[in-house]
Amino acid sequence: MRPRPAVRRRTWGALTHAVLALLACAAARATVTSCTVTAGGVAFGIYDPTSPGPLPSSATIAVDCTVVNGNNPVTIALSAGLSGSFATRTMSSGPDTLSYNLYLDAAYSQVWGDGTGGSVTDTRSVTHGRPSFTATVYGLMPAAQSAGAGTYNDTITVTVSY
Repeated sequence: MRPRPAVRRRTWGALTHAVLALLACAAARATVTSCTVTAGGVAFGIYDPTSPGPLPSSATIAVDCTVVNGNNPVTIALSAGLSGSFATRTMSSGPDTLSYNLYLDAAYSQVWGDGTGGSVTDTRSVTHGRPSFTATVYGLMPAAQSAGAGTYNDTITVTVSY
């Protein structure tokens, strides 16, 4: 039979660790109450179908959050647009279309989407001292596409999750 004080110390120690773990979780819990998003359009300019190279462009997404405490992950996702596919997005002008895509990186290797269909999202951290950030969207339109003259558009929805 063990002496009674040793049992009390072990039990208290186990309870202390459990309470500290709960306190650590509560202290680590972070809070973002809202975010404002401003996104500029990716404007490719005038497309020349006889140009031998692809046409690049870029735009900026600005995110400004109200952060109460902690280190908070904020994820930016982009929709597939009118094409419904991240493999190739399309812009249209009446019945004519032009293919393009949007990328997370300047090397055009990571298609920026919602994390499905081979696409990736962008996750950043915001804190009370650093509640804002900007992200660059890299656009690329392949060369040698045949399309009629006109103004081509697509609509991309930017979703910010926190």
